[in-house]
Amino acid sequence: MGSGWRIGKVFGIPLLVDRSWFFILALITYSYALDWQQEPWGTNWAWVAGFAMAMLLFGSVLLHELGHSLVARSQGITVNSITLFLFGGIAAIDQESKTPGQAFQVAIAGPAVSFCLFVGLSLMRWLPLPAPAIAVVDNLALTNFVLALFNMIPGLPLDGGQVLKATIWKATGSRLKGIRWAARAGQTLGWAAVIFGFAAYIRFFQFSFLWIALLGWFGIRNATSYLRITDLQQALMQITAAMAMTREFRVIDADMSLRQFADDFLLSEAQPVYYAASDGRYRGLVQVEDLREVERSLWETQTLSAITQPLTEIPSVAEATPLKTVIDRLEEGNLRRITVLSPAGAVTGVIDRGDIVRALAENMKFLISDEVIQRIKAEGVYPPGLQLAAIAKAAAE
Repeated sequence: MGSGWRIGKVFGIPLLVDRSWFFILALITYSYALDWQQEPWGTNWAWVAGFAMAMLLFGSVLLHELGHSLVARSQGITVNSITLFLFGGIAAIDQESKTPGQAFQVAIAGPAVSFCLFVGLSLMRWLPLPAPAIAVVDNLALTNFVLALFNMIPGLPLDGGQVLKATIWKATGSRLKGIRWAARAGQTLGWAAVIFGFAAYIRFFQFSFLWIALLGWFGIRNATSYLRITDLQQALMQITAAMAMTREFRVIDADMSLRQFADDFLLSEAQPVYYAASDGRYRGLVQVEDLREVERSLWETQTLSAITQPLTEIPSVAEATPLKTVIDRLEEGNLRRITVLSPAGAVTGVIDRGDIVRALAENMKFLISDEVIQRIKAEGVYPPGLQLAAIAKAAAE
């Protein structure tokens, strides 16, 4: 989750607030204020304490997510943002930890912070505080204890699911197996929460049971998303450049004059890429845009070599390169396409973002029209909602 209003930074990490956060803030304030109106403090203090409880609760959630974020950052992982929303908070971490041990450290950091807050707040109970403050401290301590325990339930997207993933990863040596087991556990627990929540609501007509069902539905959605992304990451590691490339290029004589090249090809064809060759060897990529830098009076005498960039100097990948690496190279260099070379150093194909999407669609057996593929090729961007660059970057080697 990366949408929301940016309200500042915490330890250099952007802090975002989703629109749903305001709804839950009001709901928590109202709920606690309503309960505390029966106390002898008076209505005004009940509302003040209710609002303080809501804000401090989200402060606890923020510290919980900071626990994950700071441990991840200590491993060299970029944390893009922390977002507060309806169900609490989420840290947008740039990529996976490199080892199961590091993944475990990131996962356990959040619940550890919540448990430490529980201990600290429990000790504050012995301070000479006014009655409204004692009520807030007591409830906040209990909430952090529940937050720590709840997050350790062994199923994604909860922290306990991340711990389970790291454990299975360590046992099997496969990160993807760890994610799949933890995501399926999350789906099972989510369905159990939905069924229990609705059944209990029908029996007792209490809103809190619907909230359990809603949490279960949220868990199912996120666990399913983990499975889909894992399938996609596995495909990115299995599909090679040779499987995704196309031969949408032309090989032309390196000794051809610039005038002949312009007349014979640029005016009559729409080939996107040209490679120059001579004596049976590829010489390099023809930089068509550089033709404008050459005086027209020289076009008759200068050859394509004047606007050819040697193969050793252009972005390229080997045929056996995983698609994940191809995507990373395209993004790092802000490239529209990349050249694929054979073991002998000859050009065997080119890959652009449209080729990547088509290869993934064929591998994962989902339909995508040629019209969409051609639009991706023309625009040089992935379809909205398909965050392939981020998914590839998050995949561990």
